[in-house]
Amino acid sequence: MKLDLLVMTVHPDDAELGAGGTIAKYVAEGKFVGIIDLTRGELGTRGTAETRAAEAAEAARILGVAVRENLELRDGFFQNNEESQLVIIKAIRKYQPEIVITNAFDDRHPDHGRASKLVNDALFLAGLRRVETTIDGISQLPFRPRLQLQLIQDKYIQPNILLDVSDYWDIKEQSILAYKTQFNSSNTDDGPQTYISNPEFMEYTRARGREFGRNIQVAYAEGFTSRKIVGVRDIFDLR
Repeated sequence: MKLDLLVMTVHPDDAELGAGGTIAKYVAEGKFVGIIDLTRGELGTRGTAETRAAEAAEAARILGVAVRENLELRDGFFQNNEESQLVIIKAIRKYQPEIVITNAFDDRHPDHGRASKLVNDALFLAGLRRVETTIDGISQLPFRPRLQLQLIQDKYIQPNILLDVSDYWDIKEQSILAYKTQFNSSNTDDGPQTYISNPEFMEYTRARGREFGRNIQVAYAEGFTSRKIVGVRDIFDLR
């Protein structure tokens, strides 16, 4: 299946937190959208890899994505090396997405920046015909997405692009709260409290969305950065 948009991020829930509204928007518009998680998030303080997998499946259902996969790289210890790059190259060539969104290039969580660099390098290599990969014994053709964007996560980074997701904010929040072991909105269980399980975290997420939205005169927006200068066909499409 060829995808229009692929969100390729390191932990289950990264896609929802950083681009849940964007995913829901383009699914609603009939685009083929997918999510690939690089790891199972097995080092997370709350829950297990198994519960995260079930939660990720529920979040994918809420968002309506065409596909969700997990590459099962080692959470916390994956490296930007040939082995990891080839895993990502195979996935990129399999789905041939027009646009890829990945983790923030710099963030408080070291996995985020490392994953962003890993995906960036693998996307370039995926377009080289002398980098040979196969799936089920069949050679894959080289492919490179036309655009890569990065999320803005915990650390504030000035966005290059703001996308109006006002009509899809509720779906974004539903997809985030599908991770019941991670985002404890009621704070009633006995698990250890974490930075993201605090009920105030969701309000912080809303505040960031409102802040981005205010900059383009809408209720909610999601922000992204680009490693290259982005061109437009018509300046009247800008606001």
